[in-house]
Amino acid sequence: MTRYVIKRILLAILTVLLICIITFFLMNAIPGGPFNKEKALSPATIEALNARYNLDKPLVVQFFLYMKGLLKGDLGVSLKNGRDIVDILSESFPISCRLGLMAITVALICGTVLGSFAALMRNRLPDRIIIFFSTLFTAVPSFVLATLLLLVFSIKLGWVPVWSANSTNYVLPVISLAAYPMAYTTRLAKTSMLDALSQDYIRTAKAKGVKKWKVIFKHALRNSLLPVITYAGPQIAYIITGSMVVETVFTVGGIGSKFVSAISNRDYTMIMATTIFLATLMVVANLICDLLYKLVDPRIKFE
Repeated sequence: MTRYVIKRILLAILTVLLICIITFFLMNAIPGGPFNKEKALSPATIEALNARYNLDKPLVVQFFLYMKGLLKGDLGVSLKNGRDIVDILSESFPISCRLGLMAITVALICGTVLGSFAALMRNRLPDRIIIFFSTLFTAVPSFVLATLLLLVFSIKLGWVPVWSANSTNYVLPVISLAAYPMAYTTRLAKTSMLDALSQDYIRTAKAKGVKKWKVIFKHALRNSLLPVITYAGPQIAYIITGSMVVETVFTVGGIGSKFVSAISNRDYTMIMATTIFLATLMVVANLICDLLYKLVDPRIKFE
């Protein structure tokens, strides 16, 4: 177990390092720079800014300087407003984290319950209704759903106020973020539950006279959770960092909207910081989910 965890941590560090290398060099391969769009700046001013932020040095030197600062916990400053990126992330991430945790909680709980219920009611009306809506939400892009929800419930009906930092009304953003993962989890849970119900140990438990609810919750449901946990790992990290489109539609000042503006502004340091942050969350979430396998199914052995 310990050996496995150490191995996974080393692989996670290597993964983040590769992502840093790829992101840095691809980002700088695009023609132009962060100060080229500033028409009011003279060439001498742009040259001075490039020198200040080490953008006049060769790419390899820039990369090693950035990694040296990163190892010290220094993410740099934004090339557009000069603010410390740590301060920007500390302000925007709690918003995305709160929104993402609510969305993934709704998605996983509702998806697992609906999928299990659809499996138990296979080929009946409730099963058909659940699968219809799960297929619909899987096919509808998040930006379309977010726009429709905003138009209908906030503008036309006025039932839900538009999200703001003061009102912090998360209803519509949570629904927009949770719709797709909930639909996917529903289909995943149904397939997994049907597979679990067809196993020999379920038939043995029924033959022994074990109560139906105990067969479903203690045996079938527990063993059907592994695919859901596998899917939940990267999905949790993705949603917590914030959906770029949903945050843009609802003007939520989370890390996703900051990432979008950083790309459009060619803010190199901000792009690197958010990419590294997302990659780290991804690998940590995957590691935690792998370790949870042991709790769900004690038969699993780590090597």
